[in-house]
Amino acid sequence: MLGIDCPKPCKGRWPTPPFDPRFPKQNQTRNCYQNFLDYYPCVKRTNRRGKSTQPCDDYFRVFRALCPLSWVQRWTEIKDGTFAGKI
Repeated sequence: MLGIDCPKPCKGRWPTPPFDPRFPKQNQTRNCYQNFLDYYPCVKRTNRRGKSTQPCDDYFRVFRALCPLSWVQRWTEIKDGTFAGKI
C-alpha cells in the first residue's frame, strides 16, 4: 500500500471518521494533515515507553480515511528535514 501499511491486518471497512470540533468546516484537508502529523509522534512515544500503539490507531484510521493515498505517499517519502511538519 503506497509506502504505509496498516498497523494491524486491515479487515473490513472502517467507519467514517468521527466529528472533530477542531475542524468544523466541510473541507477536511487540515484534519487529514493534522492526524497524519499526530500519528507518528504517538507511535514513537508509545514504543519508547514500551506500551501498545493501539491508542495511535485512531489517528491512523482518520488520516487513511480522509487523505488521498498520493498525499500520504508523498509525505512519507519526504526526508532530510524538508518536510514542513515535525514527525
